[in-house]
This record gives sequence, C-alpha cells and structure tokens, in this order.
Amino acid sequence: MQETRIPLHLLRRLPPEPTPRPHDRLGRPLRDLRISVTDRCNFRCSYCMPKEIFGPGYRFLPQPELLSFEEITRAARAFVALGVEKIRLTGGEPLMRRELHHLVAQLAALRTPEGRPLDLTLTTNGALLARQAQALREAGLQRLTVSLDALDDALFRRMNDVDFPVEQVLEGIATAQDLGFAPVKINMVVQRGVNDHEVLRLAEHFRGSGMVLRFIEFMDVGCSNGWRMDQVVPSRELQQLVHARWPLRALEACQPGETAERWAYEDGAGEIGFISSVTQAFCGDCNRARLSTDGRVFHCLFAHQGHDLRHLLRDGASDDAVLQGVIAAHWQRRADRYSQLRGEGTQDLPRVEMHFIGG
Repeated sequence: MQETRIPLHLLRRLPPEPTPRPHDRLGRPLRDLRISVTDRCNFRCSYCMPKEIFGPGYRFLPQPELLSFEEITRAARAFVALGVEKIRLTGGEPLMRRELHHLVAQLAALRTPEGRPLDLTLTTNGALLARQAQALREAGLQRLTVSLDALDDALFRRMNDVDFPVEQVLEGIATAQDLGFAPVKINMVVQRGVNDHEVLRLAEHFRGSGMVLRFIEFMDVGCSNGWRMDQVVPSRELQQLVHARWPLRALEACQPGETAERWAYEDGAGEIGFISSVTQAFCGDCNRARLSTDGRVFHCLFAHQGHDLRHLLRDGASDDAVLQGVIAAHWQRRADRYSQLRGEGTQDLPRVEMHFIGG
C-alpha cells in the first residue's frame, strides 16, 4: 500500500490537534476554576477569618509571593485549554486586590477551544462593590455573587466583626444590579443560634427582586472557625421553612456540577437556592479546581495540600503545553471527596483556610 504524505506547506495550515480533556479517577471532568487573587479581607467573619487568629499580628502573603495578573491569566489559559468554561474570582476579598478590573479584562479576552467566551464571575462581601462595580462591568465581568449573612444591622456588624454597616453592602448590590449584572446572587451562610432567625427576612427582601438568594450550610472549612455539627442548619429544614411561608417548586440544574439545588417560588417571585455540602454532599460531580493566591492548585475546598504552579510560571516553563500537561496530570490523579467521607476521621485532618482559596 502506498503511503500518503501531506505536503509540508499544507501541514502548516492544519488546525492544531485539540488538547485532550482530562478526567479524574472518579470520572469527573475539569470545567470550573476558582482563582483567589488575595488572601486578605476587610471583614473578620467568625466562620472564615476569626479576629482572634487573623488579628493585627497575622502575616499575610507579601506582594512578591502573589501571582501577578499576567501569571494568573497564563495559568487560566492553560486551564481553559483543558476544558474549563467558568472562572470565578475569589479571595479573601477579591476587591481588595488593586486594579482588579485589569485582570478581569485579561480573563474576559480568553476563549475556549471552540471559540466561546468564558462564564466570568466574582464573589465579594460587597463592602467595596459600589465604587468598583462599573469598572468591573466595563472590563467584562458578567456576574456577581455577594455574601450577606443578615439584614439586621447590629447583627451584621457583629458577624463581620469590623462594625461594617449592612446598608453599604446593600448599596453595592443595588449598584451592581443597575449596571446590568444579572442575576446578582446573594449567599447567606446560616448558623444555628447565630443568624437562622434572619432566613425568612432575607427571603422576603429578595423575593421579586430579580436576584437569587442562596442559603449555605455552615461548613468545616479550614481549622480556625470552631465548626460544630450542631451549628449546621440542614438545607432541607431551611427549604421547608421557606416553603411553608411561600410555596416552592423544584427546578432542574442548569449544568452538571452545580453546587446549589434550585427552587422557584410558585407565585412567580423568582428563584432561591440551597447549598448543602454538609448534609447532601455533591462531590460526585464536582468539577472545580482552585488556584490559590500564591499559585498552588487545590482540587477540593477541604484539601490540605496544593500543587505548585508558580515555579513553572516563573522558572522557565515557556511552553504552555508544559503547564497544561502538569495541570492535567494532577487532575487525573484526583480522588477528593471530603464531604462524602465527612465523619470518618476527616475532622482531624489539616485543611487549607477558606480565605486562601476562596469559597
């Protein structure tokens, strides 16, 4: 049989072979990347950064140890080549990173191998949102999630532990909605005996607003928040509480790996969600990787060890294929499923703090 050869001048015109998309040891693809841009925060919420630990003497990362915007973008490009379609910027509090809109613009220019723009979003406590929302929107940020654990001002000030007023967060939320971020999502971490009495008040406030309120079970993230199971209010209990006041109907998930169980108000007043990583673990289709502030990749919110990419970004890995290969190899070895194993001695394992890799 005669061998067929493609002339060199035509071979150069052929499109590159698509990068194989990795799956981990449990068959889960890589689709979602969360990037922590700073380990600092202007709040001291007890479930994340309690003041007694993260006080004035705490040593945060010095600037040279943080990934630059260019390094973050290059890492993100490698993840996108491997199948990532959604990027969420987190912290700490991401709006504390100076000139963040420049990073947003760089990430907004990335495209999937099929040529589609990314789903680019950000999670914030809202304290700095009113003054930055327009620059973020103009840079290409598409969606926002704002953490809001209470509407009662005195309670909100106690929970953030820096005496920050809730009205300024609500102002940031309103500004974001006016600028066209849609839908703005509101996350409430519910703790029994702390703010669970605010659940219906928040639900009433955001019903009919076009925003999506989501209740999050208090999680044992990190080793500093004094987590106890008796402080967890199960999502099923919260869903029944809201349903008794305003009847709900279940909605289908928008995409695989979605963290929130979606419900709609029967009267058409919008959507509400429940994130149940404690009582209804969703590890089975988790497709998220996390890039920490100093350039390590973590494959689980509850992980204790990350894989260093910063040395590759800074020490001569000039070929993006090298980055892609390292990321893919680590993902293919992934078998994390902490929430499904919770209670089998996992509470005694070291865990990275949430402010370092985002929620």
